[in-house]
Amino acid sequence: MPLKFVQGQPTSMMCMVEKTEKQKMLAGELYIASDPELAAESKRARRLLRMYNATTESEQELRAHILIELFAKVESLVEIVPPFHCDYGSNIYVGNQLYMNYGCVILDGNPVNIGENVKCGPYVQIYTAYHPIEPEIRLSGRELAAPVKIGNNVWIGGGAIICPGVTIGDNTTIGAGSVVTKDIPANVVAAGNPCRIIRHLP
Repeated sequence: MPLKFVQGQPTSMMCMVEKTEKQKMLAGELYIASDPELAAESKRARRLLRMYNATTESEQELRAHILIELFAKVESLVEIVPPFHCDYGSNIYVGNQLYMNYGCVILDGNPVNIGENVKCGPYVQIYTAYHPIEPEIRLSGRELAAPVKIGNNVWIGGGAIICPGVTIGDNTTIGAGSVVTKDIPANVVAAGNPCRIIRHLP
């Protein structure tokens, strides 16, 4: 359809439509988490998590079905030991043979991609969500989120925190209690706060 011009400005169906809060969130822009659409998705996640965290070790099939409904993508042979918590679940993509021990948390305001054969110790926390540094923006209730990517064959020690926007390369080990604020490459051992490379693997 050809563009129409009004006082020198093009108008048509191609004109910009304002993004939803969810679209802003996934685009890494400031968004309002209390938006009704996001609130409904969070409520859905809490319902599924309540069911999941109430399961017993003999209900592995039920756990698998709940994770399929909760996550955007989940492969087979995934074990997440309750209790587990996340914001939405719908932005979590999980490969084969993920193991997460007790008390892990994923704040998935932006995609979290977890590769194959990833092992997480107890209370590992993966954050995509964060708040603006400027207090006047923070007080407006707007938040931000940046994606996290964890490669294949990664081991993350207990209590480690993976911060927004971080990528961890294949075959890497993150020491217990580390705070990972920047990308960590493949084939290294890294630890500390902030997390730093302490050894390169062959």
